[in-house]
Amino acid sequence: MFSDGCTALSWKDGNTSLLAQNWDWQEEQKNNLVRLRIKQNGKPNIDMITEAGIIGKIGLNSARVGVCLNAIRANGVDYRKLPCHLALRLCLDSRSRKEAVAAIQYAGVASSCHILVADPEGGTGVECSSADIILLPMSNGGRVIHTNHYIQVHPGVIENVPYKDTFARLARATELAKDSRPEIVSVQKLLQDEEGYPTAINRQHTDDDTTATLFSIVMDLEGRFADVRMGRPTVPEQKFKLRPDVEGV
Repeated sequence: MFSDGCTALSWKDGNTSLLAQNWDWQEEQKNNLVRLRIKQNGKPNIDMITEAGIIGKIGLNSARVGVCLNAIRANGVDYRKLPCHLALRLCLDSRSRKEAVAAIQYAGVASSCHILVADPEGGTGVECSSADIILLPMSNGGRVIHTNHYIQVHPGVIENVPYKDTFARLARATELAKDSRPEIVSVQKLLQDEEGYPTAINRQHTDDDTTATLFSIVMDLEGRFADVRMGRPTVPEQKFKLRPDVEGV
């Protein structure tokens, strides 16, 4: 699987737990993005940004569990395991980060991706391949940061990294986080960064590459809401909040 050039971050500090991402894909896909609110019996309600027809993507639930996705290109598919978007939905059906991670480990993920799942207690990176799952714990600073390549070694898995800027974006996001505070405004500023433009954290399409940041999201998991900016976060086309526990918002 490979579709995008995303940058994702979870950050736990004191009573604050944030989960954020820029979702980058081809500009033409922008019109297919939808906000999907799901009310469920016996499971948490969900509020997420997804593509029409996909039932699991990037967002949070009323149990204060949030999830983000980084595409990774590597060999192998195991059809006995879950497609990555169903694994995302599994996370959003969960009542805690621990429950979500355990469910992914039990079911497995059919192909390569990175799923970043968080709750008020912090975040866990879940690097998936068709052969294995490796967890990324929080750093000493309470952070997990990921882009579009494996951070851990997955034995026997052959990775093909089409976007070489994935390494620069990871280094840049890590650098900016060290000099920032775990606040919504600070994380939004990190996601607006244009160092390495046009293939920056805040990505812009070019004549040769139509990939751009299509939306930016920062989730406050303690507060049960997310701030969403559609389009590039420096020039948002629309702003709104996700609130999975509020009717009609």
